[in-house]
Amino acid sequence: MKHEIVEKNVGLLVVLILVVISFGGLAEVVPLFFQEQTNEPVEGLEPLSPLELEGRRIYRREGCVGCHSQMIRPFRAETERYGHYNVAGEGVYEYNFLWGSKRTGPDLARVGERYSDDWHRAHLYNPRDVVPESIMPAYPWLFENTVDGKSTPAKMRSLQTLGVPYTDEQIENSTAEVRGVQEITALIAYLQQLGTVLKGTR
Repeated sequence: MKHEIVEKNVGLLVVLILVVISFGGLAEVVPLFFQEQTNEPVEGLEPLSPLELEGRRIYRREGCVGCHSQMIRPFRAETERYGHYNVAGEGVYEYNFLWGSKRTGPDLARVGERYSDDWHRAHLYNPRDVVPESIMPAYPWLFENTVDGKSTPAKMRSLQTLGVPYTDEQIENSTAEVRGVQEITALIAYLQQLGTVLKGTR
């Protein structure tokens, strides 16, 4: 029988399995490129400001994404704890995505405006001061370092070529907006906007 030829030939079996998986994957992924809800920004979504963009850079540099996800799945246990599940339209200006996969700490997808700036400052300076059981490291150097903003226009220009709607004027003024700002201020600005667009606050 023909199926015995496939079952007894490991190489052929592997190739056919890969073909089937590829077609299945394409059938799942390709339609998403043509659905408005996955390609269009949600109402009220704005690209990150220069300060928030620098905060995102610091977030990545310090490895925050290694312990904090930014992806709330549509399960009751997750939405009750973290808030509304993520929708594709929130991330259309995100390059690269910071969804993450590990939750040593809580998910941060909806952390924006949940705590005050002062709380974040205290938490980042010494997490145990506000969360005694925290295992998160302290980041005191963020209070000493400042942003120079030299690379901010280049980042924004790159994002503009990818479809993020920055204007030339915003790009030209970006260095002046962030130069000399403490890194802690930039990071908090980034954290405070996370997930706020669905609340209608941004």
